[in-house]
Amino acid sequence: MSKNNIAFHFIAIRNAFFSEVSIGITANAFLLLFHVLWFFLKHRPRPTDLTIGHLALIHLLMLIVGRVAAIDIFEFQELWDDITCKAVICFHQVMRGLSLGTTCLLSVLQAITLSPRSSWLAKFKRTASQHNICGFLFLWVFNLSISARFLISTIATRNRTSNSLMFVTKSCSLRPLSYLPWYIFFVTAIFRDVSLIGLMAVSSGYMVTLLCRHKRQAQHLHSTNLSPTASPEYRATRTILLLMSIFVLLYLLDCVVFSFSGMWWKNDPVHLCLQMLVGNGYATIGPLVLISTENRMIKLFKSMWEKESKCLLVQE
Repeated sequence: MSKNNIAFHFIAIRNAFFSEVSIGITANAFLLLFHVLWFFLKHRPRPTDLTIGHLALIHLLMLIVGRVAAIDIFEFQELWDDITCKAVICFHQVMRGLSLGTTCLLSVLQAITLSPRSSWLAKFKRTASQHNICGFLFLWVFNLSISARFLISTIATRNRTSNSLMFVTKSCSLRPLSYLPWYIFFVTAIFRDVSLIGLMAVSSGYMVTLLCRHKRQAQHLHSTNLSPTASPEYRATRTILLLMSIFVLLYLLDCVVFSFSGMWWKNDPVHLCLQMLVGNGYATIGPLVLISTENRMIKLFKSMWEKESKCLLVQE
């Protein structure tokens, strides 16, 4: 490939990445603002609202840090020191782990919310939302522990001369750990990902079963000339199932195509940006899906606009 083609692909991928991050930051900030306003205006929240707000906050922070890292890849600036490298890389990895954990928690919580009264999950309906804070705290502590290895292995490299270092940004690289620490962190991370994705798959399968049962009941009601309109819980379930599908697809693409192929070992910003483009895809697409299916947003901002208009009329 000629130098002109390489430069063209580099610029195109860079622009695509920054566009993705800008859209994702805006969408997550808007989604987070909506849930904060909905909570403080004393509206009745759904069981999943707190989890979705937490997910929006995580994705917002992850995209901001990802943009900071991308600036060090694409734009000329003063090289970072060890402390900056460790902080940026470790925090970004913590956010990625929290994204997986919170998505799994959202899936389980929606499965509990959707479960019928005859199910053994029904007894958790009243207490599920109350335990969210404990779940968030556990996820933060657990992911901080797993990502602590990046505080050890991340170093600032002004001149990358060793082939044993893994390229991350222009300023930062990862040095290999000794066998035992690497093995412990690797097994723990694999256990986290496999267990959470497995739990997500089980809860998603359970919700699909309930949706199929609901569809058959709706068809029966339709045949008796009754309204087959789906309830808000079932519409929310379809949205969350769509999120699960997007997450798993992008996660597998990230793992199989990029991580396992060892692209991070190449000092190639184009390959690294492609990996970041896919890795941040869920954080950008997820809030757009949630916003597009959230009917309460229109009602909330419409009511706020009407109240503001009334106040202005009274003042006049």
